[in-house]
Amino acid sequence: MSNSTVPRSRTEAVKKSPAEPDGAPGPEQPPSGKLSLRLRFRRDRVLVLMTLPAVLLLLVFNYLPILGNVVAFQDYDPYISDNGIVSMLNSPWAGLDNFERIFADSAFWNSVRNTLLLFILQLVLYFPVPILLALLINSVIRPRVRAFAQAVLYLPHFFSWVLVIAVFQQLFGGAGILSQVLRQHGYDGLDMMRDPDTFALLVTGQSVWKDAGWGIIVFLAALASVSPDLYEAAAMDGAGRWRRMWHVTLPALRPVIALLLVLRVGDALTVGFEQILLQRDAVGPGAAEVLDTFVWWNGVRNQDFGYAAAAGLIKGVVSLGLVLAANKVAHLMGEQGVYKK
Repeated sequence: MSNSTVPRSRTEAVKKSPAEPDGAPGPEQPPSGKLSLRLRFRRDRVLVLMTLPAVLLLLVFNYLPILGNVVAFQDYDPYISDNGIVSMLNSPWAGLDNFERIFADSAFWNSVRNTLLLFILQLVLYFPVPILLALLINSVIRPRVRAFAQAVLYLPHFFSWVLVIAVFQQLFGGAGILSQVLRQHGYDGLDMMRDPDTFALLVTGQSVWKDAGWGIIVFLAALASVSPDLYEAAAMDGAGRWRRMWHVTLPALRPVIALLLVLRVGDALTVGFEQILLQRDAVGPGAAEVLDTFVWWNGVRNQDFGYAAAAGLIKGVVSLGLVLAANKVAHLMGEQGVYKK
């Protein structure tokens, strides 16, 4: 009887070399089963070349300036030479003197307190606003109404801080609309723009009005990836609008919320330099001095560059620690965070 006419599989038809037993790795595959660095570069060389300009810009403008942190350990004098590198090499070494001055400076601790207060207020009052607005806009059925609401909320993001503060001055200043209405009804005028007690709430309100629209776009993009079948299945199971939002919408937003929360915590010590600086003289440094304005005032205005650089270095190290800690918490919650484990 002749052999079976059933065609043999390709793997069976390939003749194996006597020197290569079954399961042995080929010449291009390492024993671990992972591609070597050379093979991965050959495979992804187009993507590497595409990202190379961005990597070079990142190195030149973000990582090379880190070398300038040596100024924090010097009594830096920029007028020694027209070349900044020569000035750093010839400036006298101060060691940890700048850090000792900072930790003994009550103005520094006042700026830390104001920074943390603004961060907590913005985290509690500002961070949930884009999520709530995105859920509200996503629930609108008519596309035109949804697009109009999104455009109106996103428009203030393009305004400069000078314009934003001018608008708030016309609304809540001593001669603003709110103060005029109160005077017309027999009450005293109100000047929130010069009140140190309400400055933190004022700054948080400005941030919400200006930048909430940007966060809405991020969360709406995440909501667009949710399959409508999930909502239909939940509705067939008897879930109402609120239960569908709780069990379908919010779990879909959870990875994005975790990522943005990690980034927000890492940015905790940066609460808006230009916004605060424009209003610092109106309420005084006691209420408006934050770490960024503290560094600017001592470095640029007082020409104490080593002292300001030390304060900026402390801020950078603490911010890095906050990012790593927040990312670890995200991993414990089962989310990816900024990077994977």
